[in-house]
Amino acid sequence: MIKGTFLDEISHDIPHQNWGRKEWEADFRYMKEVGINLVILIRCGYKKWMTYPSTVLKEQMGAYGPTEDLVKLFLELSDKYEMDFYFGLYDSGKYWTAGKYEKEVEINKQVIDEVWANYGHHQSFKGWYISQETSRKVSTIVDLYASLGHYCKSVSGGLKTLISPYIDGSKNISQYTAKTTRENCVTLEQHKKDWSEIFAGIKGAVDIVAFQDGHVEYEELIDFLKANKEMAEANDLECWTNTETFDRDMPIKFLPIKWDKLHLKMNLARQAGIDKAITFEFSHFMSPQSAYLQAGHLYNRYKEYIKK
Repeated sequence: MIKGTFLDEISHDIPHQNWGRKEWEADFRYMKEVGINLVILIRCGYKKWMTYPSTVLKEQMGAYGPTEDLVKLFLELSDKYEMDFYFGLYDSGKYWTAGKYEKEVEINKQVIDEVWANYGHHQSFKGWYISQETSRKVSTIVDLYASLGHYCKSVSGGLKTLISPYIDGSKNISQYTAKTTRENCVTLEQHKKDWSEIFAGIKGAVDIVAFQDGHVEYEELIDFLKANKEMAEANDLECWTNTETFDRDMPIKFLPIKWDKLHLKMNLARQAGIDKAITFEFSHFMSPQSAYLQAGHLYNRYKEYIKK
């Protein structure tokens, strides 16, 4: 079963739904109804956009102030509906991708301090999400994960840290093209080599890894799921799956996934021995009040599934 979902704020490649408190509270009720008890803010800010009135991001990045403090809203709703909340860090969209990991870490350490001081008193604040995503051992990604993971834990008294990387598979395609597959993708052997090295370097700084499950062909997925679990557990990390509820097989990016595909992916994760799933993400692709009509139908099919 899906036990957690990302909250897609700030989004940069999926249309915003322009929800206020009323719509967000309704979504928390819908989540709770199907057993979701963990929400993960995917990022607190991206480039110049932010989810809370951050003095750090305004001064350091010239970020624009939000019309509503969504971090406060999400924590209040998490408190009310007894859900765990993981705070997603800031993504500059430029420093870490250019190899300037020290600058990315420096800004995020200030954000972590600011957020913990302002919101750490909430009962539902249970962890941190390191929002910088990677698929390979590139640049200084190990140093970035290790530095930010250790700092989050030191500030908050050891709260858990989560990453959700992806696999550099045949469906790792830019959202700006109509193509759905590519060649020259990573082999299982190279994936194991990269991630064995990454996990060894972040041991003790990161507690949980939830690989995105949509970037490889369905017939390949079971082998990658098993490898991910084996590597993670060898380095004392919990291994979850991020079972995507949007479809990567269509030229339109992105629409709610077909139920048969989601059902298959969840069963493959179970076969691989992975017993906890989160998703990207409920509100757009699975909610009865989503802007996409198909999402409500997916919710109905999922409810039927969990009742059996």
